[in-house]
Amino acid sequence: MLVPVFRDAEGAVRLVLVMRTEGGLHGGQLAFPGGRREARDRSALDTALREAAEETGLDPGAVEVLADLPPIETMTSNYRIAPFLARVAPPVRWRPDPDEVAEVIEVSLPDLLRPEAHGETVERFPTWPEPRTIGFYRVGSRRLWGATYRILRPLLPRLAAGEWKV
Repeated sequence: MLVPVFRDAEGAVRLVLVMRTEGGLHGGQLAFPGGRREARDRSALDTALREAAEETGLDPGAVEVLADLPPIETMTSNYRIAPFLARVAPPVRWRPDPDEVAEVIEVSLPDLLRPEAHGETVERFPTWPEPRTIGFYRVGSRRLWGATYRILRPLLPRLAAGEWKV
């Protein structure tokens, strides 16, 4: 999974998210570009770059990996995700794959850091024995939660502190 970041024209750090198309296991959810490894992928990074290109039109040559982030396991589908923080040069226009991505969203770091952007809710899923409290970030009218939230939560203060040159 690629965690794409860049600075916009005003100098604000932005993160690139995708809104998954409805249907499927993670349909309708906000996420970072990513997906399953294919036989042609030599590494988890190859998978992340290929998936980002397929899902958003991001040229792999416009990507500079800044860090391998800690692996995350999904809580409902039991996938193991290998996220890579990457500085990207965004294209003039994103090209979402209509079969997988409803929309590509650029969200600013300052918007995610606002206290009112963070929330919690109690959710119940068929694979969970009991309801659980889950955290989320508000992105416009949507909720960003799950594995994407668990990648972002420890990452946001580090980005805000300037740990990496974005």
